[in-house]
Amino acid sequence: MPYLETVTDLGPESLSRFDAIIDVRSPDEFADDHLPGAISLPVLSNDERAVVGTIYKQESPFRANRIGGAIVARNIAQHLDTALTDMPRGWRPLVYCWRGGMRSNAMATILSSVGWPVGLVKGGYKTWRREVVGGLELDETPLPVILVDGPTGSGKTAILTEIAQQGGQVIDLEGIANHRGSAFGGFDDLPQPAQRLFETVIWDQLRQFDLSRPIYVEAESARVGLRRVPRRLWHSMLAAPRVEIHVPAAARSAFLVSAYGDAVSDSESVARSLDLLKPLHSKETIADWQALADSGDHRKLAEVLMLEHYDPLYARSRKRREDTPVQIVELDALSSADIAAAAEAIRAKA
Repeated sequence: MPYLETVTDLGPESLSRFDAIIDVRSPDEFADDHLPGAISLPVLSNDERAVVGTIYKQESPFRANRIGGAIVARNIAQHLDTALTDMPRGWRPLVYCWRGGMRSNAMATILSSVGWPVGLVKGGYKTWRREVVGGLELDETPLPVILVDGPTGSGKTAILTEIAQQGGQVIDLEGIANHRGSAFGGFDDLPQPAQRLFETVIWDQLRQFDLSRPIYVEAESARVGLRRVPRRLWHSMLAAPRVEIHVPAAARSAFLVSAYGDAVSDSESVARSLDLLKPLHSKETIADWQALADSGDHRKLAEVLMLEHYDPLYARSRKRREDTPVQIVELDALSSADIAAAAEAIRAKA
């Protein structure tokens, strides 16, 4: 007998009851954002959704539903013959669409008719989005954030990674945003996620954290590349105690060449990044930096960019803060042992 469960709780424990979370919206909708861990099995492609929507608005809802229903049925049949062909009898999927309407109901009904116990998200993706907005924008409860701060090249991201490996709670904003927070910060082969997806990943981490313990975050601006830090997290960061990492300039420049190896090895990428700095520096300075890039002297380029651009920016931004760091971690180098020691020292102080 077909079994279809209506699901309203999208908490981690509730979602963990299902073997798969199926997003039946179009690929473009899925790329913009989706439930954590969801897979994309669209019942309407991007083009098909556009065609059905046009018929709905310009002709009639009935005709749109009839044509759309036929397309949806064919696409579900295709999924049954491909992605779902080897799923066992007890397999338990959770299905959702935009607002829990025709698309998810069609998929859920057919899957339950096959004999699988199926969950259907009431209200669809919009239910999830309301939870994210509520947790990150509307809730004003401060988060127990501790900022890991320091000038460019001081190994903050590596230290955060080590803190996480040691059992600390970490939100890696640069990792989630696919951006290292500077003109050289983008990854050419890894575009930034959409803003909504950026927020989903942050919220999914936060809601699983123990808020009686510290959450370590790198000291960032309100934007990481093109992505905006959500309001609740940003306000918590502004009020958070700060740990400062101090590393000698020579060690920082060497670390930068290693950390930004993919960026500095691509001459076109370097040129684009230097172009972004033109409003901030003279033509002569930009030309000198470009000459270093052209000559392949990446170590020297990293050093002058650090000393002439990033360090002054860091100094100005810290002058605007009225607080003093609660801890200063002095490192002579940024070897794996140094980074591990820094992470241990920061966690011990909290």
